[in-house]
Amino acid sequence: MARVISIANQKGGVGKTTTAVNLGASLAVSEKRTLLIDCDPQANTTSALGFPKDPARRTLYQTLILGEPIERVMVDAKVEGLDLVPSDKNLVGAAVELVPMDDREYKLRAAIQGIREQYEYILIDCPPSLDLLTLNALAASDSVLVPIQCEYLALEGVSELLDTLMRLRRTINPALSVEGILLTMYDDRTTLSKQVAADLRSFFGSQVFESVIPRNVRLAEAPSHGIPVIFYDIHSKGAESYIQLAKEVIVNAQKRVGQGTERVDSGAGANASAAAAGGASGGGSSGGDVGPGAD
Repeated sequence: MARVISIANQKGGVGKTTTAVNLGASLAVSEKRTLLIDCDPQANTTSALGFPKDPARRTLYQTLILGEPIERVMVDAKVEGLDLVPSDKNLVGAAVELVPMDDREYKLRAAIQGIREQYEYILIDCPPSLDLLTLNALAASDSVLVPIQCEYLALEGVSELLDTLMRLRRTINPALSVEGILLTMYDDRTTLSKQVAADLRSFFGSQVFESVIPRNVRLAEAPSHGIPVIFYDIHSKGAESYIQLAKEVIVNAQKRVGQGTERVDSGAGANASAAAAGGASGGGSSGGDVGPGAD
């Protein structure tokens, strides 16, 4: 059964969409069948995978509000082993239309229940807010991955988010855990990035992923071409970082089910290289309790 991971932070511009797209692609080329759900009305994940705006295309809105089966909304993300549930601007209205509905926080969980056996991972890209769309994502998830930009102001929102997660565990989803905290936009030339990273590792301990996502031009350019960075430039630091993050996520999942780590090796990198070559020719931490220093 799929492990459902929300990628969430109420602060915008911290790398949620970049992480959703590139972690999803890296898991897929590591032969882990993955579904990516774009739960953000901005639809950046949808466009970053090469899908232009199309009013005729079914999206997550039809599933949440009109009861359309999610299987009829999914599209092939043009990466082997990766499917997408697209989004569009109509999701802005969904956040309002959900308010009077019964079980409004559980619409997404009910929608994906029937397809969890088809995937090993389901990643949900959340909007930069703690609205009903984000609540639906967190209620449907096994864990939450929190990207944090390596700047001082980004630290301020972390405690608020984790406080919200603790409240959600008491009310909506008692099984929700922290998949990990991911350092993004890291620049090892600056003292600030190093200090923020050190502070987070000191406070949150093993909940912080070992993988760090650097500031990288190729990572920023890839969405304009409608492809994940591993198909744009497999040798870039951004691609290497997300391949390493995928390995960590896989290792942590295997630890949870007691399989150990012996099956995880350089396969993710090798498969990614092979997939990137094919594409060119064709055109942390283990989840645990919410809170500082949980091991």
